[in-house]
Amino acid sequence: MKIIYLFDFIFATGLLMGLGSSALQNCLQEQLKLQAQVKLLEHQLKQQQLKIQQLLQEKEVVLIDRGAENSVIDLGDKRQYADCAEIYNSGHKQSGFYQIKPVKSPREFAAYCDMQEGGGWTVIQRRSDGSQNFSRVWDDYKQGFGDFNSAKGEYWLGNENVHYLTTQGEYVLRIDLADFEGKRRVAQYKNFTVGDEETSYLMNCGEYSGTAGDSLSGGFHPEAKWWASHKGMKFSTPDKDNDNYEGNCAEEEQAGWWFNRCHSANLNGLYYKGPYTAMTDNGIVWYTWHGWWYSLKSVVMKIRPAEFERNLV
Repeated sequence: MKIIYLFDFIFATGLLMGLGSSALQNCLQEQLKLQAQVKLLEHQLKQQQLKIQQLLQEKEVVLIDRGAENSVIDLGDKRQYADCAEIYNSGHKQSGFYQIKPVKSPREFAAYCDMQEGGGWTVIQRRSDGSQNFSRVWDDYKQGFGDFNSAKGEYWLGNENVHYLTTQGEYVLRIDLADFEGKRRVAQYKNFTVGDEETSYLMNCGEYSGTAGDSLSGGFHPEAKWWASHKGMKFSTPDKDNDNYEGNCAEEEQAGWWFNRCHSANLNGLYYKGPYTAMTDNGIVWYTWHGWWYSLKSVVMKIRPAEFERNLV
């Protein structure tokens, strides 16, 4: 009987051990499956995290771009800056809209600061796509109008604002011109000034330099200055005629400008795409580059103090 009991014990123990081994094997297999699933889930999670990170980065770039283009850059201090040159030399090198307040100006206003081409340029006018109407009345040109949100938006800063800027000292005017064939020209003038409203925002400028030719002061021919020079001219709009012409240049050309009889430069003219035909030469004209019957693709008028020196720190 003892032998039978011993055999049963050995048989039962072996059976249990066999069952334990099988269960353990199944458990190990299940564990391996779970580990494989965990690794797969970890891989999928990592891929999702990378995708989310990529989307967030793309969104951040878009927001940064929009922020640079569609809002005034907040410098986070209470200092008032007289122009974009002061902003640049305070260490802010990003082009965009900033609040500035010239010394005698009664208020702050937004202006686009072009920190290229040496930096510190205050943009007073931009033409880029014909999206804004420049055939406007006196008060519009006085106060300023246009797109003050987009980095490439068309606008006129306002004669009052330009007057306050140019009374702070000697300013250089730089005009960047581009045509529809991808060519570019520059005209630069020393000692650019705009008077107050009592002078009808009379404009003066000094010596010319550049590659576009001297259309603003009529320096392309001595005998043309009496009708072509815009130096010393008052500002005219369709509702306020201050030119030297028997008619109304601003009304004929459908723009506000420092017209003479009428112009060799009219950067506020109608937006045509290159060569055009019309009753008058009312396009965006720079005579010494493309003549009267070619309307330019883009124009940027910007000013900077003549004594500006870049702070490289």
